[in-house]
Amino acid sequence: MQQQIIEFLQVGGPVVWILMVFSVVALTIVLLKLWQLSSLRAESRKTVDEALSAWRLNDSEKALALLDEKRPVDSLVGFSIRSLLLANVALPLVREEVERLAMNRLHQLRAYFRPLEIIATLSPLLGLLGTVLGMITAFQQMEGAGNQVDPSVLSGGIWQALLTTAVGLAVAIPVVSLHSWLERKVDRIAHNINDAVTQVFTNQHSISRFETTTKVSEEASEQVEKSAVKTPKTKEAVHAA
Repeated sequence: MQQQIIEFLQVGGPVVWILMVFSVVALTIVLLKLWQLSSLRAESRKTVDEALSAWRLNDSEKALALLDEKRPVDSLVGFSIRSLLLANVALPLVREEVERLAMNRLHQLRAYFRPLEIIATLSPLLGLLGTVLGMITAFQQMEGAGNQVDPSVLSGGIWQALLTTAVGLAVAIPVVSLHSWLERKVDRIAHNINDAVTQVFTNQHSISRFETTTKVSEEASEQVEKSAVKTPKTKEAVHAA
């Protein structure tokens, strides 16, 4: 088996060697990204949904306790809640900081996607280049043979040339598929971040309105109680007169 692989690489020439290096690099990147996404469990929304439910009920302590802030969505939701609880922080500044942190997290998740894209683009082109070079070599051999052309020489040169195209496509197709799949996962995480953080801010407004209404009601009740206390005194003064 090892001998066959060596012969295969020798027949393909330097182009196949480069494509093999590309395949090893692509496989390493894919395994690294799979480990990163699985360890973070970035797409899980269970703890976030429970925390948002507690936040809607104006229970910020429970909401923060439910979050697993090792995950990107949870950490941004937790940062948003803590920032909104600070009375001296302006809301636009909180939004800008959350947006900055979200961009940084997404940039980390998209790390090494560019090399995958380059490998997927260059692999078929390198395979085509190897085929062209192989065809040139085959026709040079035919020219050197003159009238004593052996068809097996031409056919052997052609299949060796086409080998590089096959290897290039064999590297590019799975890399393109995996790159698209990973991009889709990161896009889903970005959507979850946007959705969860937006819910934190929109529910904060409803909580603020609830607190304002409660304060107004309490003030109105206090005024009514004061009026009720003053009214008997006024009546007593009238009777005394």
